[in-house]
Amino acid sequence: MLARHRRSAGLARSHLRMFLGRVPKGAALAGDGELVLTELVANAVVHARVSKGREIAVRFEMVGGHLRIEVHDASNEKPAIRRSSGADDSSGRGLCLVEALSLGWGCEPRPEGIGKIVWALVGPEGGAP
Repeated sequence: MLARHRRSAGLARSHLRMFLGRVPKGAALAGDGELVLTELVANAVVHARVSKGREIAVRFEMVGGHLRIEVHDASNEKPAIRRSSGADDSSGRGLCLVEALSLGWGCEPRPEGIGKIVWALVGPEGGAP
């Protein structure tokens, strides 16, 4: 579990590196995986409008040679790609990066009932064409 804090992305990356260190050929997934994870955690920290103290959970699993990254938060608000970010905007590109670097991504309700899971599938061959 991670606190809803701007430093949580770094801690999440550390957890991902430990996970990939135990996976054959995990190093091939680290670059894109860390960037995708960073963006998903940052979105949960900034946009999951829930009361203070609610934590974020991350989960990783290998699915057919691909890395599935999940970020769980307590907000029911679904993420949406902002297609109209201007050249001078300092934010708003995170999900565009997730889309570019992953084979697919999505959002689903948490089975526990409160909040959502935002997931992305990262492969050694890079993102979607």
